[in-house]
Amino acid sequence: MISRMPSDNSAKRRLLMSLFEEAMRSALPEHCLGAHLPSPPRGRLVIFAIGKAAASMAAAAEAHYARTAPDARIEGLALTRYGHGRPTRHVEVVEAAHPVPDAAGVAASERLLAMAATLGPDDLALVLLSGGGSALATLPIDGVGLADKQQITRALLASGAPISEMNCVRKHLSRIKGGRLAAAIHPARMVTLAISDVAGDDPSVIASGPTVPDPTTRADALAILDRYGIDVPTHLRDALLAHPESPKPGEAAFDGMQYEIVASGAQALDAATKTIAAAGYEVIDLGDRIEGEAREVAADHAQRALAAKSRGHRVAILSGGETNVTFSKGASGGSGGRNQEYALALALNLGGASGISAIAGDTDGIDGGTGRADDPAGALVLPDTLTRATALDIDPLLSLKSHDSGGFFAALGDLVVTGPSYTNVNDFRAILVEGEP
Repeated sequence: MISRMPSDNSAKRRLLMSLFEEAMRSALPEHCLGAHLPSPPRGRLVIFAIGKAAASMAAAAEAHYARTAPDARIEGLALTRYGHGRPTRHVEVVEAAHPVPDAAGVAASERLLAMAATLGPDDLALVLLSGGGSALATLPIDGVGLADKQQITRALLASGAPISEMNCVRKHLSRIKGGRLAAAIHPARMVTLAISDVAGDDPSVIASGPTVPDPTTRADALAILDRYGIDVPTHLRDALLAHPESPKPGEAAFDGMQYEIVASGAQALDAATKTIAAAGYEVIDLGDRIEGEAREVAADHAQRALAAKSRGHRVAILSGGETNVTFSKGASGGSGGRNQEYALALALNLGGASGISAIAGDTDGIDGGTGRADDPAGALVLPDTLTRATALDIDPLLSLKSHDSGGFFAALGDLVVTGPSYTNVNDFRAILVEGEP
């Protein structure tokens, strides 16, 4: 058994962790949701919460109305990932699988549509969305089974397709995504509040846009599957082409709809910026829209860090967004998610340069892994990362090639383990450059 070799850079570890924690804290529903919640209706306030933050958003909404409108009639359903449930009084919490859907997600999605059919003219549908909703709210179209959805999801995850393209396919294989939940709620009143986990904060991509018009088509979905060489069984292709198009802009389902984004990756970066600027670092904010192959993004960021060091600048390079990891055909990989892969590629590209350290993590507290609540959120990179790996006879390049970044950082004791954060504004990355000659 390999013994762990933690670094003695304890002060740097604490600073990096404080940045990550501040980014997560800024997007917690109890901090960001209350100011956006609508006044309760004359009838029922029915909550449809979907995503990794669904239970915490529902709990925050209940707490808000308990203070401001104690007589409000609240009910609903929150569909969230296993391990992400929170205590609620009025809203039932159901947990299901992510990122590959399961039967629990299908059953809960059926119940969400059934809830929509009960709404009356005095009721208000409050839809609370967050990242992860695309996998959790899975309700296959006619002619497509759960096993089909699982197969397509696994193939898309391994393909390296960006989340916008993955969600395009998901929308057209679903009876609840791509504006179809809004169609089921219509003509009842509806307000949607979302915590965005996607680059650019596009409402049609967040949780696959169940309450907004869908600008994509069935042909777009098939073109994506073909472009990534994903095998589409004939029955699935026929079912997709036979299913009606998703609701489009201008349709009655969206009349009078209200939609607000209450937290985003940009907000998390702003919070971290204040913290690190107060510590005396010049901040270089690369924004929250970064996408691309994790190891390629890491190579670019390493070059930026090394350039800052060569100029003697003390800087913090911050970024958000969502990278991807592409697996070759038949490759299963080791452990670890896109943030751990980014961190390992970053360490290799930095080559052990002194005075440069980094953190990369998913703000939901889970970066890849087995789906357990104690999976790592990401990993730390320190100046002695490669040296310690060599001392343990671990080949970082081989670990990267085999997609075993999780095993690499576990051996070093440099995994970031926070447990579920109960929010999700996607990835957060920080590189600290001390700038000494």
